[in-house]
Amino acid sequence: MYRIAIAGTGYVGLVTGVCLASKGFPITCVDVNQDKIDMLNRGECPIYEPGLREIMLQFRNNLTYTTDSQSAYQNADVIFIGVGTPERRDGSANLDYVYTVADEIAEFVAHDCIIVLKSTVPIGTNHQLIERIKRHLKNPVNVEIASNPEFLSQGTAVKDTLQASRIIIGADTPRAAKVLQEIYQHYGQPILFTDICSAEMIKYASNDFLALKISYINEIANLCEITGADVESVAQGMGMDPRIGNKFLKAGIGYGGSCFPKDTKALHWLANFNDYEMKTIRAAIDVNENQKLKLFKKSRKYYENLRERKVTALGLTFKPNTDDLRDAPSLQNIPLFTELGAKVYAWDPVGEENFRKIVPDTIAYCSSIEEALKDSEICFIFTEWDAIKMFDVHKYSQLMKTPVILDGRNCYSLSQFKNEPVIYDSIGRKTICNYKFD
Repeated sequence: MYRIAIAGTGYVGLVTGVCLASKGFPITCVDVNQDKIDMLNRGECPIYEPGLREIMLQFRNNLTYTTDSQSAYQNADVIFIGVGTPERRDGSANLDYVYTVADEIAEFVAHDCIIVLKSTVPIGTNHQLIERIKRHLKNPVNVEIASNPEFLSQGTAVKDTLQASRIIIGADTPRAAKVLQEIYQHYGQPILFTDICSAEMIKYASNDFLALKISYINEIANLCEITGADVESVAQGMGMDPRIGNKFLKAGIGYGGSCFPKDTKALHWLANFNDYEMKTIRAAIDVNENQKLKLFKKSRKYYENLRERKVTALGLTFKPNTDDLRDAPSLQNIPLFTELGAKVYAWDPVGEENFRKIVPDTIAYCSSIEEALKDSEICFIFTEWDAIKMFDVHKYSQLMKTPVILDGRNCYSLSQFKNEPVIYDSIGRKTICNYKFD
């Protein structure tokens, strides 16, 4: 049984470690954040991810959490690197955390091991990393590297890991490929073996293609509003074609999160760095940025400005079932509302704590949807939480002063508002106008 160390306890590192522990491997998770390690040792999960804490507790005997990288790396047979690669100002990937881990591995590793890079990195990074480690090794050991990109989504990360559609192993040495094959045979999923550079590219190409689909259907939705077509019917008709598929064809106000925004920018930067222009990726980025302000632009149809108006914001996170706010449309819109003088009342079931760290005092945080809607003059829906989708639509007209609902996630069917005295304006669909201003 291989002894495995995991560098990083964010979405990638922690989910990878916990899922490997569930397969019987002894796992040591390493992080520089002592508070996070203390939480994990208390049995608390530092990220909101359905099902993760339950597996952590079930297989806690296989899990060790520490800030001591020396103890974690010196006896490990396999070291997975799952630290963040955030976006730099120019759009390139920041590899500082990856290189810090690499330097620690070089200093502390005490016997032969396989290093597995799961972090999303530019093509060629694995080769640069292993050369760096070999140059700085303190002990006479053999180290090899493999690229093993992750394809998890926040909110479904555990399922995406344990029931993945495929496992990509990029390895240039037979031993690295063999060790990872033996580890992943416990998952029972199809494995594709490639060279390292191809594995790195598969990750970017996959994420950016999904981002392209989202931006494309949002462009179609915007044109549907102009021409009178219905984007949901259009998406359904498109999705029936097996060459297209029905995934990632839900119109809305753009993608966010930890992957699509930075990965599209990173691939576009990498192409430019190599004197090549990826026009499709540039278009996806531009469309997505414009789409995030779609609801604000719609609001101008109903109010000349939002000054002194009570505004409701339902949903703060970039998607449901996560507390992640990275590139969430709410972060672009709500500060804009407050700058324009609006009185914003916000509700989110799990994102409030993180949002308070960014926008602490300029908006009111509500404990229920009803509280957020009370006497509101306009409602913006930014996240398709189940509580919003299941909300009794009759309450909008009952609670709001002027029932103008701008739905950025198409949470409701148009038929639900057919006889309601409201204005319901969504994305790529007909606007329901059953309310008239005085």
